[in-house]
Amino acid sequence: MRDSGGSGSGSSHESGGGARTGGGQVPRLDGPWTHRDVAANGARFHIAEMGDGPLVLLLHGFPQFWWTWRHQLPALAEAGFRAVAMDLRGVGGSDRTPRGYDAGNLALDVTGVIRSLGEPDAALVGHDLGGYLAWTAATMRPKLVRRLAVESMPHPRRWRSAMLTDLRQSRSGGYIWGFQSPWLPERHLVADDAEMVGRLIHEWSGPRLPDDEAVDVYRRAMQIPSTAHCAVEPYRWMVRSMARPDGIQFNRRMKRPIRVPTLHLHGSLDPVMRSRSAAGSGEYVEAPYRWRLFDGLGHFPHEEDPAAFSAELINWLKDPEPDR
Repeated sequence: MRDSGGSGSGSSHESGGGARTGGGQVPRLDGPWTHRDVAANGARFHIAEMGDGPLVLLLHGFPQFWWTWRHQLPALAEAGFRAVAMDLRGVGGSDRTPRGYDAGNLALDVTGVIRSLGEPDAALVGHDLGGYLAWTAATMRPKLVRRLAVESMPHPRRWRSAMLTDLRQSRSGGYIWGFQSPWLPERHLVADDAEMVGRLIHEWSGPRLPDDEAVDVYRRAMQIPSTAHCAVEPYRWMVRSMARPDGIQFNRRMKRPIRVPTLHLHGSLDPVMRSRSAAGSGEYVEAPYRWRLFDGLGHFPHEEDPAAFSAELINWLKDPEPDR
């Protein structure tokens, strides 16, 4: 299985249109950004980019793809940054490989894209699973990460502890336990035109619900062949590896402190990842760490209130000495 959402590695695409994958359609959606593909870590990754300046690499979460950053791309570009949103392995327009969905390898995808873009480093901005990978990349390849901004996701060690010892958090993240069943989660995700995707986004959002058109885009993207399987594989690894040598080794590696300025963003009404679970992540950061709780927002602050989120992010990125 190695589907992709576009043509060969290194090719460029104009904004808009779509690239066919099997029976589905990867939405390379219209906007002021440019679409192209880059090779990294043995795979091909779709990116949308705009602007010039220091690189800010945006990492989406589940059940979304690069388009979730459609508000932040122009805001960051206007603020003087090179803004790039990538599709993670197996999602959107990136390669769907038969393996490679452990957190360590996915983090190497991220740092490999930084190198392929010809940049010495990047400020990583990750949401949900993308946040988990941003924490991981900053630990594994600290020289490639200039700053770290994580949204709606605790540090991996904090996530593991909360899921295993906090009953309320374990229930809130119950969908992850459900993903451990073979094949059924994939079938549920794509059934009825991916109705489950729309339901999860609505249930996980705060009062400011995403518009129906945005939800339809995410539902279409999940129906691209093999996407649902690839989208749940990282969560299978996160749980199944807990008692395996690879997971134990990963957990030990994550003890290494983060030594770059870190911004931690969270919605006060997040029903998936409780703010209490995320708030203790600062203990793993030996650098300026800023915690920002968005009142009245859920799991997707960057979409629920894009103006407030972008302002917070850009102000922090431009702050030469972000304090605690």
